[in-house]
Amino acid sequence: MNAFPRRLTPLALAAAALAATTAAPAVAAGAPASSTRPGPAATARSAAPIGASGLNTAALDAAIGLQPGDRAGGQLARVSTPGQVWRGSSPDAFTGRAISPDAHFHVGSISKTFEATVVLQLSAEGKIDLDQTVQHYLPGLLPESYQPITVRQLLNHTSGLPDMQAGIPNPTADQLISERLDYFTLDDVIRSSLHPADGSAPALHFTPGTEQEYSSLGYRVAAKIIEQVTGHSFGHEVTTRVLQPLHLDHTSVPEGDTWMPRPTLHGYVTDSTGRPVDVSEQGDDTTAVISTAPDLDRFIGALFSGRLLAPEQLNEMFALPRDSAGNPLHYKDGSDCDTGPAKGTACYGAGLKNVSLPDGTVLWGKTGHDLGYASGVFATRDLTLRTVYAVGTSTADNGGSPAVANRLIAALLTPPRAATTAR
Repeated sequence: MNAFPRRLTPLALAAAALAATTAAPAVAAGAPASSTRPGPAATARSAAPIGASGLNTAALDAAIGLQPGDRAGGQLARVSTPGQVWRGSSPDAFTGRAISPDAHFHVGSISKTFEATVVLQLSAEGKIDLDQTVQHYLPGLLPESYQPITVRQLLNHTSGLPDMQAGIPNPTADQLISERLDYFTLDDVIRSSLHPADGSAPALHFTPGTEQEYSSLGYRVAAKIIEQVTGHSFGHEVTTRVLQPLHLDHTSVPEGDTWMPRPTLHGYVTDSTGRPVDVSEQGDDTTAVISTAPDLDRFIGALFSGRLLAPEQLNEMFALPRDSAGNPLHYKDGSDCDTGPAKGTACYGAGLKNVSLPDGTVLWGKTGHDLGYASGVFATRDLTLRTVYAVGTSTADNGGSPAVANRLIAALLTPPRAATTAR
């Protein structure tokens, strides 16, 4: 079995270009968004939030268009403020067909936000204790040499668990294409990661609770706990607890069903002959989710406004893990938490990460990868700004921040009056 397509470094929302956007003309003031991270980000904003003078729709329209170097087969986005909604999309680069701004796409690790919501609901019901250990809920799952790991540490990426399928060579593009319909259960993912076929025993990366490092494996273990305590599948719990109550009728947990709903944002992988292959239909794994920009926009709005979680549980999503002195923990490799005044320290809560824009605005949300896809959903905590983007990629290498996300940020930081003044 080859390495899973989602075993990729998680995207930061336009992290690679944040420094460059600080030089953009007419930077708008940041939205007042609260953050558990103390420091200059909370005070370096002026009174007018992004979008207060209206969205620069011309700049957003230009941003969503395909440009040389995008490595995209197509892309779409949605931006919402309390008084305005902008939606846009490019054509499909390979067929020339129009792409609906409401098209379906694979959300990748955005599913972690859905999952964390379910775990926190179960915590509120007394069915999961966040301070109880994995070893308690799933005895024998982790190697005996591992120190105790709590459920909270799974959610906030401080478990120290090894990478998914660490040590297995990354598959070629042709292998990804040929095996794209394969489906992996939670047991498949966990067993192959913790008990590799070569008989090795991957060690913890650090003592649980002492550092932060993004862990997709930790969320597969948390999904296994959901199934253990409820007696239902991961998909059943997400559907009945989140999708149905919010009427997210265009979001689904396919659980191995490879059919892709229409309209579709098609994702592509270029094979060894240079031919783009449509990989929209794929098997993926138990935690895979398909959604649309309107549904993700509705989901993050409902989540942040308290419709899914009580205040105590919702605060867990925004709580950055801290050391005994009250400072955010060190982020292990530094590359994924590299925005804002406290770069290099923890930027993930439970199922959410924060990103500081050059003007001081703090966004909370999640990015995601699946084979042929890169996406993100972010909002200010007070919901004065919400944004969703999705890219149907054209290459197997879809790591890094997609170019369209960088352009969308630049467009958001340029209010309409700047365009008028420039003429």
